[in-house]
Amino acid sequence: MSQKYEKLKTLLHELFQLDQPDLDFGLYRVMHAKSAEVSQFLDKDLLPQVQAAFGQYRTADKAEIEKELAKAIEQAQSLGADPETLPKVKDLRARIKNDAVDIGALESEVYDHLYSFFRRYYSEGDFLAKRVYKPGVYAIPYEGEEVTLHWANKDQYYIKTSEYLRDYCFRLEGSSSVQFSGFSVQTENRTLKTENCRRVHFRLVDAVEGEHGNVKAAEGKDRVFILAAAGDSGRDFIAEEDGEQGKELTIRFEYRPATAIDWADDARDGKTKPPAQKDLIALAVKRVLAVADPSLAAWIADLGRSHVTTSGEGADYTRLEAHLKRYTARNTFDYFIHKDLGGFLRRELDFYIKNEVMHLDDVEDETVPRVEQYLSKIKVIRRIAGKIIDFLAQLEDFQKKLWLKKKFVVETSWCITLDRIPEEFYPEVAANDGQREEWVKLFAIDEITIANRDAQHGLFPEPAVDYSVPLTPGFLKAHASLPLDTRFFSSIFSERLLNASDGLDANVDGVLIHSDNFQALRLLEARCDDSVKCVYIDPPYNTASSAIPYKNDYKHSSFAAMMHDRLEGLWRTLTKDGAIFVSIDKAERMVVQHVLDEIFGIDNRVEELIWAMNTNNSQAPNYSTNHEYVLVYAKHRATAEQDRSMFREPKPGYEEVLDLVSTLNPVYPTVNEIESELRSLYQKHQIAYREEIEAQGLLWDDEERNDPWKGIYPYCHAEYRDAHEKIVPEVEAKAKEGRIWIWASDNISMPATKQSPTTRDPSHKNYRFYKPPHPVTGRYCPCPSRGWNLPYHDDSPDARSFVHLDRDGRIVWGPNENNVPRLKRFLHEVGTNVGKSIIVDYSDGEKQTSAMFGRSGMFLAPKHADFVSRFILHAAKSTSAILDCFGGSGSTAHAVINLNRGDRGRRKFILIEIADYFDAILKPRVLKAVYSRDWRAGKPVSRQGISQCIKIIRLESYEDTLNNLELKRTKEQRSLLDLAPAQGAGKLKEQYMLRYMLDVETRGSQSLLNVQAFSDPTAYRLKVKRPGSDESREVNVDLLETFNWLIGLTVQHIAAPQTFSTSFERDSEKRLRLDGRLKQDALGPYWFRTVTGTTPDGRRTLIIWRKLTGEPEQDNLVLDEWFTKQGYSAKDSEFDLIYVNGGNNLENLKTPDDLWKVRLIEEDFHRLMFEAEGV
Repeated sequence: MSQKYEKLKTLLHELFQLDQPDLDFGLYRVMHAKSAEVSQFLDKDLLPQVQAAFGQYRTADKAEIEKELAKAIEQAQSLGADPETLPKVKDLRARIKNDAVDIGALESEVYDHLYSFFRRYYSEGDFLAKRVYKPGVYAIPYEGEEVTLHWANKDQYYIKTSEYLRDYCFRLEGSSSVQFSGFSVQTENRTLKTENCRRVHFRLVDAVEGEHGNVKAAEGKDRVFILAAAGDSGRDFIAEEDGEQGKELTIRFEYRPATAIDWADDARDGKTKPPAQKDLIALAVKRVLAVADPSLAAWIADLGRSHVTTSGEGADYTRLEAHLKRYTARNTFDYFIHKDLGGFLRRELDFYIKNEVMHLDDVEDETVPRVEQYLSKIKVIRRIAGKIIDFLAQLEDFQKKLWLKKKFVVETSWCITLDRIPEEFYPEVAANDGQREEWVKLFAIDEITIANRDAQHGLFPEPAVDYSVPLTPGFLKAHASLPLDTRFFSSIFSERLLNASDGLDANVDGVLIHSDNFQALRLLEARCDDSVKCVYIDPPYNTASSAIPYKNDYKHSSFAAMMHDRLEGLWRTLTKDGAIFVSIDKAERMVVQHVLDEIFGIDNRVEELIWAMNTNNSQAPNYSTNHEYVLVYAKHRATAEQDRSMFREPKPGYEEVLDLVSTLNPVYPTVNEIESELRSLYQKHQIAYREEIEAQGLLWDDEERNDPWKGIYPYCHAEYRDAHEKIVPEVEAKAKEGRIWIWASDNISMPATKQSPTTRDPSHKNYRFYKPPHPVTGRYCPCPSRGWNLPYHDDSPDARSFVHLDRDGRIVWGPNENNVPRLKRFLHEVGTNVGKSIIVDYSDGEKQTSAMFGRSGMFLAPKHADFVSRFILHAAKSTSAILDCFGGSGSTAHAVINLNRGDRGRRKFILIEIADYFDAILKPRVLKAVYSRDWRAGKPVSRQGISQCIKIIRLESYEDTLNNLELKRTKEQRSLLDLAPAQGAGKLKEQYMLRYMLDVETRGSQSLLNVQAFSDPTAYRLKVKRPGSDESREVNVDLLETFNWLIGLTVQHIAAPQTFSTSFERDSEKRLRLDGRLKQDALGPYWFRTVTGTTPDGRRTLIIWRKLTGEPEQDNLVLDEWFTKQGYSAKDSEFDLIYVNGGNNLENLKTPDDLWKVRLIEEDFHRLMFEAEGV
């Protein structure tokens, strides 16, 4: 075969993911299982079709004719004749000139074009959607818009959200290889044994991106993984450290462009180029295995042992090298999935053929046979490329299907404050040492004694009770704000607890989701679309210290692709009058703004807020940047702006005044006493503000005007009003349960703009220069020089007139008729200001989290809860839902909790986070915020908690989906594909290989919904990996929770399981019936659990989960009996829709008047899980 053929074949093995036999993750694992079959298809079936396509030209093969010509010439010369005079020689030369076909050249051209076409779009596991116009020039889709934004990966999903880049770990097990569970090809799965296993971490060290050893990295160089420097010890790159389960080994790497000095000393001479990744892996293996420290000898010996592949065969490389290859590959390959690879490549192929293959100049003067050959070449290129595209599209579409599949909930737990736990559970809670130790760790409850307890220690003060081991029910009652975590309790306890709660979802205050945010937003669609009032996100800024994993040379386009799909999901969740706030800095501000413009529309851009921070970088080369941005967009700006409270913020000092009022109101002081307290509050603030100004070295005369409370000082008057808003004399305030209203006087004159002539016409009802009579003297008061801003009298409903305001006691009259009357403006009615586009906020999120956890540096640049609170107040009501899909350290949940604590609101939060700090920071921070508002050195300053119910769910990851695939080809399928009529180009086997193989043979995999496993809803198993690790564990999927989210159910109640036993008999007509009654039996085989709630379209829904015994007739007879005894078959049934797993006869129990419908859980589960419309 030609060199170009071999070159193409090598490329196709790369495209079909057959060139990395050492990679056993993701789709590589699947393709390796089919490598022999796919390779045979390529080598024996597909590429030979090129030769077959030119078979019609065999008789005119130029090479053969030239051989025949040479032979004729040789014969003529041997006879002493002039070859050129012989008719045969003349005929052969004419055939060569006019008719001969260089088949070898044609084949080589086809191979070369196929190689050139596919090579231009593929790079290290990803197809990049670059529309080639001509060499070095690309076309972008443009449909006549005024402004358009395009990025290299716009047609792709960004999928690299795992934590492998920063921390990858694996276990060493004894002296054998590390084993991985997950993928099988009709073989027995092997699971990792964790006993006697030791964990090894590959970690990135923090380094300035792009620089190393004072050598500036060249722009555009690829980043690679390089073993960290040896340092003073000679082995700083490796260390044994304390871990979760004993000693762990950490090997440190840098991730940056390589330079020539990264070669080993003994290999550096003569090297002008930096080492490639494979060279650096070899160097890292050599350096690590050469470490001679006796304390690490056991580790080094295990790492140096031969790797054993998933097939059980020994490899010719070490364990360390195997994991390094896997680690580097994970962060080099598979960053994107194309949204329509087949369509893209087919369009590009047509363009390529027209511009690179078909040249009119080549055919204009050619003979008909030559033109026919030329067109044949184009047809062959198009046909073979089309088949390759079909196969590539099958691979990409299969990955797209797995990516878009709504993921299983693999764990559900609850954190519920004790005030919501029935006291019958308290003895079990008090006896749980795991929960007690968690409370000690988070809340220092072991320091609670009568001697030092706080004056206010819980939601509902009870007699003081000391901490003890074990805890006592009395202690729990006295500390009702402690959040119980069901993670420390049995599943039976959790089931009983949920059974004791009605209106379950209505009582949930927050949801924490451990998942990739794209996957979580997919699962939330049915329940949360058009229901979130406010979204706040603080995505990674994609700077050196917070860069997302990105493909070399695609840093900003990776960020754009990542943000685009997530912002699309967030847009769907927002209500029509909702708004999104996006924190970002200058690195990606333009990208984020353009993406927001595309998704929300430029017309819905509200503002770009500037956050001025108290920072200063004296080392900056030009300006010290001390601001960031918050981009604000509304889903529908016109609708949002109809709400006059949108994009406004509380007046500074407003909350402090309301706190004072809430303190004074129960004792009903006189109005003079209230106004005195107001003056005292304002004076205290002025003193504190002046001290702050002078401490900063600023002049009070210059800064006094910037006092943030200056807008609230005029509110220095008070009065009492009743529940009907009528003025109450202070002496009657207590008897009439009057409430204190704070007010300021304001003028009521018309604005200084041109007014209608009717305002000066005394006969017109719009007359504005009237003189109202004083209520005491009866004489007329003067009017403002510009007239009043409202008419004197108007009988229209809800009209606002001077007379109406006076009747409501809202007019401030002077002591006599010489003063112009003024208007009372009540503080609670104007407690907000228009939000300003420049925010001066020096709140320090790092100090806040340090106070909560007792140590700093736990999270990079966390936002302070108060900072996030301002945006929630700008857009959300006191009962709104707030969503943050970049949950980070939990600032948004913390802000919601604090706001609810302050105004007794019922705001709900949803936070999504995938990183390991979900458990280390986010969840603990949320629980600490629930327990206490104020913290110092990791301990609560007070123990004044807030009642909360928080749901925590963890989702299957995309990688889990891949790792749970099983390829199965049935005997019948193999027989059909082996039939003679199925062989050959365009026949059944080829079509199956090109288009259907992956979908058909993975059907029924656990991660692709094995409906057969629904026979036991409690035992649907999935192998799930630890974040950033190759360690796997098998868990039970929470099918109930998954299905609730899939159908968007607002859950009313989840019942505890019931189990029954019974016996059967047949009547005289051989019909099966119960022999006796259905008896409740803890060990019975018939298990039922119900969920009730409401679907998004308002249908009242009952979901019946049951275990099937494999005897359908018995199972359905028991179901009918159980259903009837529950009263669900009654004519006045409260449900519109009933779901059941497994085939059933419930429809037969309906009466003519019943309207409820029965659906199979499995059918809707499958339909909704793989629904991908609009994404």
